[in-house]
Amino acid sequence: MQFSREAYPAKVTTATRGYSVFVQTAAFWHTAPHRQHARDIGIRPQFKSSRAARWHSAALGYSLFGYLLGWAGLLAGNAWLFLPAAVLLGHSLVIAAYMIHECAHNTVFRQNRHNAALGTALSWLCGACYGRYEDIRYKHFRHHVDNDDVVWFDYEAFFRSHPRVYAVTRALEWCYVPAHDYLMHALMMFSAFIIPQRRDQRGRNITVLALRLTALAALLWWQPLAFAGYALAYTLMIIVLRFMDGIQHDYPYHLRLFSDEVSEHKGDADWEQLHTFSNVISWRYAWPNWLVLNFGYHNAHHAKPTTPWFELPTLHRTLFGDDPDTVVRLKPQLQMYHRYRGYRIFHDAPGLSPKEGREFLRAAQRAELTGGNAASFLTAF
Repeated sequence: MQFSREAYPAKVTTATRGYSVFVQTAAFWHTAPHRQHARDIGIRPQFKSSRAARWHSAALGYSLFGYLLGWAGLLAGNAWLFLPAAVLLGHSLVIAAYMIHECAHNTVFRQNRHNAALGTALSWLCGACYGRYEDIRYKHFRHHVDNDDVVWFDYEAFFRSHPRVYAVTRALEWCYVPAHDYLMHALMMFSAFIIPQRRDQRGRNITVLALRLTALAALLWWQPLAFAGYALAYTLMIIVLRFMDGIQHDYPYHLRLFSDEVSEHKGDADWEQLHTFSNVISWRYAWPNWLVLNFGYHNAHHAKPTTPWFELPTLHRTLFGDDPDTVVRLKPQLQMYHRYRGYRIFHDAPGLSPKEGREFLRAAQRAELTGGNAASFLTAF
């Protein structure tokens, strides 16, 4: 299959000029500490292809427009606008998060530093800016290279050591509140003070905390309804991200993020595909999957991680055939998310046994898996 990788720059339009200014501004902040790159900042970011210019611009444009319009609706103070504005803001954060994922794989621009600059800027929208963008990218690349869920934080041990916290978390999860992921995002906010290997980021961590907490406190004082809407929007982002992540792999996490220990399955592409699963929003129609930038086509993504989001459905059908039996449909995903919402921390739902590989896929298609929490690429630990 020939993938679109044209060698000529994308046509410069008003939209691409706007994104060039946006990315060049982000590039300044991303590269300012590295003075040797300062002379390169003025170079216009170029999309990887003309198709990339169209599709990525559409995703970024929707995300930025939805973000601004969502905030405008919340700040209007109109109760009728509250819910649609919060949902729009939340979905704009979802798209921004998946565009961070695209930037991490360098699928947007030709220059890696421009991808990094855009990813850094988007991390501020998604509230994932307390640490460095490179931390997000590094952990996610370890996931791909090691064929493993490489982490630092052992949340199972944490909950075993704090049974009351676990009880509250499980009760909230039963009420559809993503308390487990709230915990992970709270740890992210103070990661430089919790993770010894990131102590050098404490200055940045304090600065970002001061900026964001001050802004949120002012919002709460000035527009409490808008504050509630932002909290709802952020929760929506968390729920969508973890819903998509929940059944895409069947292997457990390992505490190897800051060690040289090598995964036993590193480099084994066949094993990787056997233990990776695609959970699409729709098999019949393309557009519903755009709501998550085709993130459900996870086997195709792992087969060729540099494939941009808009080419993943075609790649999936090229590699695995036009057979819906190769994916998990939406209905069983929703059934599992509802049925086992209190069991996703320890995967201890009664009547279910652990599954791997092909058996995992079949069990997911029958809605007989708990799925997982706290696997978001935004929480880089």
